[in-house]
Amino acid sequence: MRQTVQSAVATRWLERWDAQQERYVPDREERFRVVIDVVTAAAGDGPATVVDLGCGPGSLSQRLADALPEVQVVGVDADPLLLGLGRANTNPRVRLIEANLADPGWTDATGLPGPWDAAVSSTALHWLSPDDLGQLYRVLARNLRPGGVFVNADNMGLGQPALDGIADAVRRARTRRVGTQDNEEWSAWWQALRADDELAPLIDARSNAAIAHSGENGLTVWQHAELLRQAGFAEAGPVWQFGDDHVLVAVR
Repeated sequence: MRQTVQSAVATRWLERWDAQQERYVPDREERFRVVIDVVTAAAGDGPATVVDLGCGPGSLSQRLADALPEVQVVGVDADPLLLGLGRANTNPRVRLIEANLADPGWTDATGLPGPWDAAVSSTALHWLSPDDLGQLYRVLARNLRPGGVFVNADNMGLGQPALDGIADAVRRARTRRVGTQDNEEWSAWWQALRADDELAPLIDARSNAAIAHSGENGLTVWQHAELLRQAGFAEAGPVWQFGDDHVLVAVR
């Protein structure tokens, strides 16, 4: 059974979510804009179907639907708490569904027969193991139309220690320049959220779901690209970068 919260409560927590995310991704809004630009380049500005993988509370899903008025977006995540927050304030052309991306049958839950025009993800897939990620990429390759795109926006290393250190320093310097270095930390956000009695139904739902992460997979942007090509994508590579922050695009 889906649990819901009042819109005002969800809005308050989603605003805090966006702020704490910007502590780690200082150019988060620009990164979202790049993802939208890629989807527009591949699908045009007419009707299109987009799947948002590991959507959390639907931050990217919402922005896609707001920017592209004929796009239908289905966001997929395993966390009922984040989904519950997102469902309280979602564009009517966005559906957020609960499913585990490590289960190859997750596509059935989307209700989209396919082929899809695009799949996107933001700061989410680093939790999947390389094997699960390879499986996910194969599922995407089967469900995207020829010319369709997968767009992954995340912090991905370069696989060279000195360059990775410099990339991290560049991102931290950018964080200081835009003033988000003192934003709420990820762990503090979760701690405060769990103490909010108004969210008790969503917190209980999350506890029952036993959400677990396998840990950072540590894959470089180039290893992601190779996995995508092995999965059946024709081309894959980064189209935007700031420090270790990348937007990686794969074309079916």
